[in-house]
Amino acid sequence: MIAKKEKRTKNKTQNTHMKNKGCLIAVAVLVLVVVLSGLWLAGRYNKMVELRSGENGYEKVWADVQAQYQRRSDLIPNLVATVKGYADFEQKTLTDVVEARAKATQITVDPSQLSPAALEQFQSAQGELSQALGRLMVVAERYPDLKANQNFLELQSQLEGTENRISVARQRFNQAASAYNAYILKFPSNLIAGMFGFDRATLFQADESAQAAPKVEF
Repeated sequence: MIAKKEKRTKNKTQNTHMKNKGCLIAVAVLVLVVVLSGLWLAGRYNKMVELRSGENGYEKVWADVQAQYQRRSDLIPNLVATVKGYADFEQKTLTDVVEARAKATQITVDPSQLSPAALEQFQSAQGELSQALGRLMVVAERYPDLKANQNFLELQSQLEGTENRISVARQRFNQAASAYNAYILKFPSNLIAGMFGFDRATLFQADESAQAAPKVEF
């Protein structure tokens, strides 16, 4: 009788130990799953941050875009000052350039708040400035002395180089923003993007903090 009781007690103890062991294993598995999920989530989150704000993220690349636009803007007053040296140069052409520049420099877009409407407004203003500069260059063709002016030739060369750099910078920005968009739109990254507020980037900001170009004196 005693032996049977001892046997039942031993079996209960073994069952209890097995249950406890099973619970510990389940808890360990749960903790492992949580840790691995956390690491996976952190990896996805960090990748989004890198594509947005990292060294090659679209917000960083945008800084180069704005720097090139600002460089062009800084060259224009010197170009106008040079052309004004020719008394009979078409005043309306100069006025159009000055007004277009003023409008373009007033419109800035923060890369973290780059909406389609903001980008359209920015591009429209910069486009008007490009057109005004193009008309000025066409008119300048009628003035052989101006075309031969060393200051004018140098500024024209700098503007052409800046336009090329603007084109390259915009392309790099679009590539960076597209890579970011592609990543956050894919499953399951899109779930994490929605949780942490990673919005889709619009493809274009000019800042007033560009270096001042040297003045052209007559």
